[in-house]
Amino acid sequence: MKTETIAIHGGNAVTDSLKPVIQPITLSSTFEHQEESMLYGRLENPNRKSLERVMAALEKGLDAAAFASGNAAANAVFQALPAGSHIIAPDDMYHGLKSLLETVYKDKLKIDFINLTEPALVEKAITADTRLLWIESPSNPLLKISDINRLSAIAHAKGLSVVVDNTFASPIFQQPLLEGADMVMHSNTKYIGGHSDIIGGILITGEINDFWKGIKTVQKLAGAVPSPFDTYFLTRSIKTLPYRMQAHAANAGTIAGFLAQHPSVETVYYPGLETHNGHAVARSQMKGFGGMLSFVIKGNARAADRFIEELRYFTNATSLGGVESLIERRSRIQGVSEGIPEQLIRMSVGLENVNDLLEDLEKGLQILQ
Repeated sequence: MKTETIAIHGGNAVTDSLKPVIQPITLSSTFEHQEESMLYGRLENPNRKSLERVMAALEKGLDAAAFASGNAAANAVFQALPAGSHIIAPDDMYHGLKSLLETVYKDKLKIDFINLTEPALVEKAITADTRLLWIESPSNPLLKISDINRLSAIAHAKGLSVVVDNTFASPIFQQPLLEGADMVMHSNTKYIGGHSDIIGGILITGEINDFWKGIKTVQKLAGAVPSPFDTYFLTRSIKTLPYRMQAHAANAGTIAGFLAQHPSVETVYYPGLETHNGHAVARSQMKGFGGMLSFVIKGNARAADRFIEELRYFTNATSLGGVESLIERRSRIQGVSEGIPEQLIRMSVGLENVNDLLEDLEKGLQILQ
């Protein structure tokens, strides 16, 4: 099956004798003992298995494990590592996961945050205790592009596992397993759900090895699993994912070009722009450039806040990947850090008419002139 067909049919498993077109929600927390049956809702559920099956198919993987959030999915990876392991992670990284590593795992794991766009730095950072290379590409919020194939080759030469946070790209625009990664992570809350109403996460593996078995054990025993309702609605949302992503990317590309030419904007971070430092690498490993972008206005944090307050169709809110456009001054959420100016604005471009969005932005930017 091609991608669009997988999205529609890959998560449908109908066992009901009435043969409904769409798989129903199975709410039972336990199952009658039979020779071939499920046992208990924390261990498995028909709707969760359908979500895992379609996501594994979209990412060209062998198996998947769904969790109650993206952080829970990543946490399972970290929990499955031997105590004292060294992790290499990106310097520009989703702050929720970075905070998890810096707080919960500060005394359990050794972590180095480095610029993954420089493969030589990765090679230099590897030690005898390094077990994992965590890649995020495009990164959050600076949209840095890491060469997944090259970094995976460096990591595998030293016996490291490679996990790629593929949330910004989705499996429609990027399939890291085909680029050499061992595992893929998604925050299902974002593009997979697509409607800003579900929290979830998932891991997909390209190989059933001991590390993966350890992660599946964490999933089953720790119990941070999604509900049947959540997995049902995620599987339903995936049916439109290929077409939603095309529209997100088309709108984002148009807006990135508009902002790049605007006199009130200093810098635009979007891998689809030829001026982006990672554009060539992005073209080599992505089928589309996604619906996320960041930009820096001329001015300060107060000016950025005033601009955002003027907008009508962009909601000032955290998160991304929904059908509605969201915008925020990022340092207001994660604080000012190196490389992230106080007036940097992150935008999740939605599926509104792009001309309405452009008109809205033009009116908002007028206050800066």
